[in-house]
Amino acid sequence: MNGFEIHDERFAHYILGNAPLEELGSGFRWIEGPVWMGDADCLLFQDLPRNRTMRWIEGAGFSVYRAPSNYANGQTRDREGRLIACSHRGRCLYRTEHDGTVTTLVERHAGKRLNSPNDVVVKSDGTIWFSDPVYGISNDYEGGRQQSEQPPALYRFDPRTSEIRAMAGDFDGPNGLAFSPDERRLYVAETGDQSKPNPRQYIRVFDVAPDGALSGGDVFHTISPGYCDGMRVDEDGNVWSSAADGVHCISPEGKLMGKILVPHRVSNIAFGGPAKNRLFIGGSHTLYAIFLDRRGVQTP
Repeated sequence: MNGFEIHDERFAHYILGNAPLEELGSGFRWIEGPVWMGDADCLLFQDLPRNRTMRWIEGAGFSVYRAPSNYANGQTRDREGRLIACSHRGRCLYRTEHDGTVTTLVERHAGKRLNSPNDVVVKSDGTIWFSDPVYGISNDYEGGRQQSEQPPALYRFDPRTSEIRAMAGDFDGPNGLAFSPDERRLYVAETGDQSKPNPRQYIRVFDVAPDGALSGGDVFHTISPGYCDGMRVDEDGNVWSSAADGVHCISPEGKLMGKILVPHRVSNIAFGGPAKNRLFIGGSHTLYAIFLDRRGVQTP
């Protein structure tokens, strides 16, 4: 089938024969952090090196949602529908309130500044989980060169108590995050130390206890070609990951099921649309979308 690779027959049933890959728009520098805003019927995403958050609306096209964005990267919504973003320049998480004001949620751990929060997910209990590599402070293209004060880590932040805890610190470069539908698993992309010739690059999976404690952390899957930057999970627990040649669909057992081939390297993805069955794809400088016969897990 043109535009796809099928490695498992189940993947063939996820594809709609009359729904090709669509190019929605181009001319961006590097797309990150797509998130669907169902109540506003729009997609927000970062044009990261230009320091702006963009908005796309079907039939109306693109507009600037926020500029400057403080070099925001990953973003998501909390259980009250508020937008939470990771800021490279500000080295923090910030939240956009319902009235449009912006609140800084967390910028330090153990008295030291965070590095450059990269991706973020919100659990059903309201806790905010985010990755904190050094990518956004290692150069001037995606935030601005600054001194790191602590090692990369995966964090859990409780906005009710303002408690921040390092949940895992054995990362070189923690990146994309996604919970399984039942929240018993947490997938974390390890994209490694980019200053090294052969960085560690794979998806890890942790078991999540009812109190949020993590265990495990084994290698779940290794993307090839390229590596996992961002990922999302569908209703059956399949992991959809960015890759150098497109989007890869991985079963809950860690097996490659199939690929959506994309002309440019994919950085990040998000399910959206009224039925959550439209996959939005950030392909380097171009935004793509494709309808699938699968729904993504997204709350709200």
